[in-house]
Amino acid sequence: MTDPRLERLAQLVVGYSLDLQAGKIVRIDSSPTGLPLATELYAAALQAGAFPYVNVDLESVTELLVAQGSEEQISFLPPTAEAEIDAIDAIITIWSEGNTRALTGSAPERHQRLIAATRELTNRRWARISAGEMSWAGVLCPAPAHAQDAGMSLSEYESFVFRACHVQEDGDPVGHWQARSAELNAYAERLANVRELRIVGPGTDLRVAVAGRKWEAADGHYNMPDGEVYTSPLEAETQGEISFAFPALFHGREVDGISLRFEDGKVVAAEARHGRDFLEALLGLDDGARRLGEVAFGLNYEIDRFTANTLFDEKIGGTMHVALGSAFEELGGQNESALHWDLVCDLRADGEVYADGELIWRAGRFLEEPTAVT
Repeated sequence: MTDPRLERLAQLVVGYSLDLQAGKIVRIDSSPTGLPLATELYAAALQAGAFPYVNVDLESVTELLVAQGSEEQISFLPPTAEAEIDAIDAIITIWSEGNTRALTGSAPERHQRLIAATRELTNRRWARISAGEMSWAGVLCPAPAHAQDAGMSLSEYESFVFRACHVQEDGDPVGHWQARSAELNAYAERLANVRELRIVGPGTDLRVAVAGRKWEAADGHYNMPDGEVYTSPLEAETQGEISFAFPALFHGREVDGISLRFEDGKVVAAEARHGRDFLEALLGLDDGARRLGEVAFGLNYEIDRFTANTLFDEKIGGTMHVALGSAFEELGGQNESALHWDLVCDLRADGEVYADGELIWRAGRFLEEPTAVT
């Protein structure tokens, strides 16, 4: 029997996140565990008059490639991949894994090469998105592996996911996200004239320059669920230290207890309790991997716990996150990298943020509520 929550989520992504129009070509990327949602997305895209097709990625194939492939094989891209990115109008990425730690035992330098190999395609996709030529949305299909990471039963985790997307019950999820969009855009507008943020918390005293950069409201059009405001900092001006109480995950690997020290925008010292070799491999990926491509406020207070999934964790209400690596060109960012790795800093119990010397955030909340943009 079809889960009506999956059907409602698919309709929300197709109708609101993508605003998919008739005649558009949409690729639905999924693993085998995400196929229940892929099927509903396919049906919703058909109803919208689009031309959908499903691309299924086998997790075991990636494990084999990293474990057994030569350098040339790891770096190989299918000859049609570039042309496909140029031809399609939209992509939906379903994050759903049978094993969220599948690549944990792989050699960091080999995993690094695989990540670098996709850089050209990733950059090409984001260039088209930034130019308004392509739309993209990422969404999670609940699976037992994700529930285990979150310390929940599958039933509990499904309810958590669907509540965060506002499709747990029949109602008006589009209306909810439209209201959240107005609120988040008001925060983004307030931050538009800030020149420098100072983030203070346990093991953290970081100055991030944002003068002249545009702030964006993440309101459900790229991710579902959503709930943050973000920008790309000035590349050469980040100074100080930042520590992350939450583990950081990237491509099926976990690094715990990360602390970073920045000078003139660049990571000059990095520590981790667990996974330091992988941390160093990512920092060495390219010249831009040691600089920040993003700084953001997590503002979804319905997401109130760490679940070891970045889609949710970076939006936990009361946190901030920074991303090492590639910046958002449309926001004024100039840092280029094959890496974009979100690291979440928990400021809910003991944290402050200053904007140009003025305290604007304490213990996970802005001191003033925004006036919604009309």
